[in-house]
Amino acid sequence: MKDEKPGNIKEWIIPFLFVFCAGWAIWHAPAFILDLWPHDASKSSLTIQMSEMHSRKDVTPNLPGLFGGVADIVDWAALLLLPIIFYFGTKTLVLAQMEFEDHSRIDKIAMFIGRIVMILIISMTSVMLYEVFVRYAIEKPTLWANELTLWIGGFVFLLSGVYAMQQRSHIRIFILYDVMPRWMQHVCDVMWVALLWFFAICLVFGSYKQVFINKFYKWQTFGTAFDPPIPATIQPMILIVICLISLQALLNLFADWNKDPAALTEKDIIDQEELAALRKSAGAD
Repeated sequence: MKDEKPGNIKEWIIPFLFVFCAGWAIWHAPAFILDLWPHDASKSSLTIQMSEMHSRKDVTPNLPGLFGGVADIVDWAALLLLPIIFYFGTKTLVLAQMEFEDHSRIDKIAMFIGRIVMILIISMTSVMLYEVFVRYAIEKPTLWANELTLWIGGFVFLLSGVYAMQQRSHIRIFILYDVMPRWMQHVCDVMWVALLWFFAICLVFGSYKQVFINKFYKWQTFGTAFDPPIPATIQPMILIVICLISLQALLNLFADWNKDPAALTEKDIIDQEELAALRKSAGAD
């Protein structure tokens, strides 16, 4: 992929397909819950409620469920395509001009997540522009645009953290770090990664039941006219993302162990080459 330029058509289509399939699978998640993790007899009312919710929001209501279940062939196709599309997304990924150059194969997972965030931002902006148009141009505002924007924005905020960690673009303060000897810098690096892992373990351990049992398993929704499953999706994503960020921080620790710290902070300083790259990407030259 070295001969390909960043921003080629594949880098747009593949993350778009992933976002589309993920959105379809999430919207029809009650069908998967009813098929794969059915509620016991004591929660029959919850099963009825979730079945009614799926029937009300099913995009393809005329298709029968596979294997006698609720999820139809389109639902299963969207779910099964997710890992396939994600794999091809990491394989076809092209390093952008201002991205962190020294990356491993595992780092491509975070880098493709960055491409997914790109599509989510475009989707969120499109929804906002559409709402502005229908609200003020034809005076027919929607019931779903504002909540859909909030929903997508939550995923953007969370997933961008994984990409930021891989790119070493998170906020770092080097006032004391730079004056330390290298062995003490290693100690600080290990300490902050250990603290991050401690926080992640405590967060997952302390909120796993509340998030996955009370929110996801019961598929708690927003309770509005559009009724998106924001609590059922955003709260589990918080735990998933903090685990991904912790793993990426550990990978960064191993990858940067023998590197000069100055080389890792050079990207934080805007130089003439970076300014020229910004002008070129914006078409100013």
